Amino acid sequence: MAGHGGADGTRDGPDEAPDEAPDPQELRDVAAECVTLVAGAYGRELDWSLESLEALDAVCAELVADGPLAGDRLALWRTLAGAYTGEVVVRAYGGSWVTRDGQVAVRALGITGFPFGTAHRILTGEPFKSLASFARVMPAIAERAREG
Repeated sequence: MAGHGGADGTRDGPDEAPDEAPDPQELRDVAAECVTLVAGAYGRELDWSLESLEALDAVCAELVADGPLAGDRLALWRTLAGAYTGEVVVRAYGGSWVTRDGQVAVRALGITGFPFGTAHRILTGEPFKSLASFARVMPAIAERAREG
């Protein structure tokens, strides 16, 4: 693959032939389920803004407070957090849902990001990961990629 994989869950480089595209409506529906669950169970509002990812980061921190998630709980929250984060990126940066290397990803600003992978790292206890940072760093990575 041209470009390189970033530790932040993004890849820069030229556009590539995409794998089969995921269903954006299905991903939006999952993201909406995340909004509902976070409001009901954690009392936090997710409003589809980049700033709302900080609230989702706080929920993830609560989820892993007693240790990394595993099994069905990990699969559920990885799906919810990844879909919400990806949809925020799509809306904020005029991006789209794509599939790259067999993984559902977002394409925005000329780069590809993997929100589900970032969510997985957070929920399994990898330190120094953030959904908000994943989204906020995309413009800087895109700029670096353009400067080549």
